[in-house]
Amino acid sequence: MSFSKTNRTIHKWGSIIIAVPLLVVFVTGILLLVKKEFSVLQPPTARGAEQIPTIAFAKVLDVAKTIESAEIDSWEDVDRLDVRPGRGIIKIRGNNRVEIQIDATSGEVLHVAQRNSDLIESIHDGTFFEKNANLWLMLPVAIIALLLLITGVILFFLPYMKKRRR
Repeated sequence: MSFSKTNRTIHKWGSIIIAVPLLVVFVTGILLLVKKEFSVLQPPTARGAEQIPTIAFAKVLDVAKTIESAEIDSWEDVDRLDVRPGRGIIKIRGNNRVEIQIDATSGEVLHVAQRNSDLIESIHDGTFFEKNANLWLMLPVAIIALLLLITGVILFFLPYMKKRRR
């Protein structure tokens, strides 16, 4: 089998193997790029009264417990805390992806919404499907994509190289 035919075969089958995973990565990547433009993907960040946080973590948990949709009863139900001193807020993200934004000084609830960008991110990196899918699925897809890039460049330049030899 010639080098050119082997190269085309590798390129063809590699493309078929990674088509669906790469499509998922492209679509979710586009959504992640524009997530701040659409509140359905990521809630807009509110502003608190002052920029210096003074509220205690115990108070943050108490405020989070008052929001039924967040389903927070203890710190085990909290996925993430995001303190934004520049905006004067604290974001509390529950395990069910509900985000609560509270004023960092008064504890007043400023905004409550579902945060779908985390779901899109987990689909993007493969961890939505399986915890280690980013290693056993996305890493091979990236390696095959690199191989496709190399074989594609070879396929592109091969006719020019043959013409030059003649």
